[in-house]
Amino acid sequence: MPPVATYLADGSGEVTDASCAHYGKLSAGGYIGLVVTEHSYVSPEGKAREGQLSTADDRTVAGLARLADAIHRSGCKVMAQIIHAGGVAHPAAAGAEIVSASAVPMPQANGSGPLPRELATDEIARIVGDFANAAARVKQAGYDAVEIHAAHGYLLSQFYSPLTNRRADAYTGSTLDGRIRLHLKIIRAVRDAVGETFQVAIRLGACDYREGGAAIEDSVAAAKAFEAAGVDLIDVSGGFCVYTHPASTAQGYFAELSAPIKAAVSVPVALAGGVNQPQAAERLLAEQKADLIGVGRAILQNPAWAKEASEALA
Repeated sequence: MPPVATYLADGSGEVTDASCAHYGKLSAGGYIGLVVTEHSYVSPEGKAREGQLSTADDRTVAGLARLADAIHRSGCKVMAQIIHAGGVAHPAAAGAEIVSASAVPMPQANGSGPLPRELATDEIARIVGDFANAAARVKQAGYDAVEIHAAHGYLLSQFYSPLTNRRADAYTGSTLDGRIRLHLKIIRAVRDAVGETFQVAIRLGACDYREGGAAIEDSVAAAKAFEAAGVDLIDVSGGFCVYTHPASTAQGYFAELSAPIKAAVSVPVALAGGVNQPQAAERLLAEQKADLIGVGRAILQNPAWAKEASEALA
């Protein structure tokens, strides 16, 4: 089950009883191989909106442990997704100045919202540390893995996409090396924080589907660099502003992105996007489009989906 935001946390980003009940219900029976909990912010200024989970300080560990335990009791593995919203952080929720790779309008804001301030290099170094510290808290809380969110128009997407990265320094938007420099720093810092055996994934927005934006050719090269830096799983998504394919509603509509990435790396590749039938998931696996298939909305609509799928394929 890929991450699907519920915004059931309290005002401080702490896990609530409602959060635990939600994930306990979805994972009941242990039919889901891996549950990825919803995006949690690594620092207050990276908070996307109210009700979002936090991994931003040590006080969150006890609640995260409760949430992980609620899923483990069902027999499912659990991975936490960590994020900085960057230029699309909600000013009131974040309580801080909005920052991004560059001081340019965010495409998903459609001309509304504040213009973010370009991050200084010393601030970027602090954000790298924020991701590492958040990952360490996830491990301490008893999760099985952590996923770095680099998709869907959040901060790492803002560095990765030429649409929003206009920098002229080492993080320059004019080269792929510059655009993934922050990703690589975060991967290495997270790896150092959690050790060699704890599983580290990255969710990559592999195509912006916008003129002048990131394309699959960039992402194949980026995926190779991420593997070399130490990730254990590449979770493929797409779209800078939304999570859908602009020209396809087929089940597994990001398969055109996951397949070439899978062919280029040796670590497992995950794929999500509109899959709601177990037969479609099996077909995508058989066709070597990915190694893991994510089913989100269908499980939200029917918590027994995985059980029924298991029985249908038996």
